[in-house]
Amino acid sequence: MNRLEPNLLLAITTGFALMLVVTTATAFGPAAGLIRNPLLAIICTGGFVLLNPILSRLIGQANRPPMIHPDSPGTAMWATVFPMVVTTSAAIPVFWPGRDYGLLVIIAAVWFGVTVESALKARRT
Repeated sequence: MNRLEPNLLLAITTGFALMLVVTTATAFGPAAGLIRNPLLAIICTGGFVLLNPILSRLIGQANRPPMIHPDSPGTAMWATVFPMVVTTSAAIPVFWPGRDYGLLVIIAAVWFGVTVESALKARRT
């Protein structure tokens, strides 16, 4: 392999941003989030990656291509929104500490799941 797949790099970048969200939500949130936030991230990401193709087939949704593909070079620019928004959301617990940020972790995990699904689709094609 002489080059890295852009969808894989997008998933890796968003994964690191998700880890940052989990870390800040755990550090600046209530003590109950120490175990719950990492579990939420793992369960929500895995659930999305496993269940989204099944649900898409059930409702008759057309197969989507990977997020970044060579036919449309502008998709790479738009795909950078995912890690940027997830990284930016990691700053929320720092500025407003003491609240429960479980929903923030779930949203970031689903966005990470979208990028993982895109990387898996790119690998199959």
